[in-house]
Amino acid sequence: MGIFTSTAKAAELKVGDATPQVKSVDQNKAPVDLGAETQTGYTLVYFYPKADTPGCTAQACSLRDHYDVLTKKGVKVYGVSTDSPEDQLKFKEKHRLPFPLIADEDKTVLKAFGVSSTMGFASRQAFLMKDGKVVWIDRSASTKEQADDVLKVLESNP
Repeated sequence: MGIFTSTAKAAELKVGDATPQVKSVDQNKAPVDLGAETQTGYTLVYFYPKADTPGCTAQACSLRDHYDVLTKKGVKVYGVSTDSPEDQLKFKEKHRLPFPLIADEDKTVLKAFGVSSTMGFASRQAFLMKDGKVVWIDRSASTKEQADDVLKVLESNP
């Protein structure tokens, strides 16, 4: 392992595992209890390296552009990166993102989900939970196709 790769992470989650019980703050520094949020219905928690960079913007905008469809299917969406709350807020406002962005500066959420980081940046991954259990994991999450990938899973797992 290189010196820039985080080795302090939980074991990787698997489909069928209970969702991690973890708390953090959003772009407004308001507390978010992801453990509680994932207990009922569908919740998508997606990780991205850096706010307002090309791939991360494409990923977030994919989810923004399909947000109405996702919410009609009962999906709550949370984006997570190691950016500060201030950077997350700028990203959210600039791209009119309708969902919360978690500011995981201390990597608590990354560790809870078993997501690695390189040079302080989260690897791009996505987790779909239903009623407190992981139902789908994408370890190399798409940028432009993120929402389509989630919708395909929802269609096969009503």
